[in-house]
Amino acid sequence: MRTWFITGGTPGGFGMAYAEAALEAGDRVVLTARRTEPLDSWAKTLRDRVLVLPLDVTDAPAVRDAVAAAEARFGGIDVLVNNAGRGWVGSVEGMPDAAVRDLFELNFFAVLTVTRAVLPGMRARGTGWIVNMSSVAGLRGVVGFGYYTAAKHAIEGLTAVLREEVADLGIRVLAVEPGAFRTHAYAGFAGEALREPVAAYAPLLERVRATMIDQDGRQPGDPARGARAVLQAMSQDPPPHRLVLGGDAFEAVTAELEAALAGIRAGEGLARGADFPVDPA
Repeated sequence: MRTWFITGGTPGGFGMAYAEAALEAGDRVVLTARRTEPLDSWAKTLRDRVLVLPLDVTDAPAVRDAVAAAEARFGGIDVLVNNAGRGWVGSVEGMPDAAVRDLFELNFFAVLTVTRAVLPGMRARGTGWIVNMSSVAGLRGVVGFGYYTAAKHAIEGLTAVLREEVADLGIRVLAVEPGAFRTHAYAGFAGEALREPVAAYAPLLERVRATMIDQDGRQPGDPARGARAVLQAMSQDPPPHRLVLGGDAFEAVTAELEAALAGIRAGEGLARGADFPVDPA
């Protein structure tokens, strides 16, 4: 029986989908969220196998306390799912510095904080899983979400290096890149007015925002199926380094990477020509 520590446990989202999938597999779950009241009735029915903790993942001391509470309750954390995060609509030029920093605090630095808090216990036991929820945006740019894209690209790079660093310690690391899933992620855009200080970008961003609102509740991805797919990937030998979730995501990512590879190969002559000439002698 494994113990999962999952951030971003808002009902209707991926965090809850992971919790349900883990419980179906016979495991125990520590589910964290900024607001835990919506989780109270759910947790009461599973008291022996579930611990719900209030947590702002951008608060480092609170993260350390939550990890300690999880370890004290269940004896250790076997699977960490870094799921908390959200995106803001805005242009690269116009998004205020404070908003950019807040976005990175939640989508990147909080992942570092939680991972660093959990790793010592995993190292001591010589086993563990870290699942970092990235996004299609981590592999291809999303217009209107430039800084979210940048944060998810950073998660991709961090995950790749961490995987190598902890491989000999018995710890495995997986990046998950969902496309459009039927969570509440799009719902907030309807209630948030666009705040774009550079007027030239406003029409483009309004179209992006309108598309997100229109898609809310009609996204093709099923979070429950997505979470179960991640568990299946974790059980493979060897497990994948990354898992793209959703048919739309698969099509978008494979097209992006194939085009990128073609572009790199087209520049092979220029790339090789940047080296010092080879001395034939």
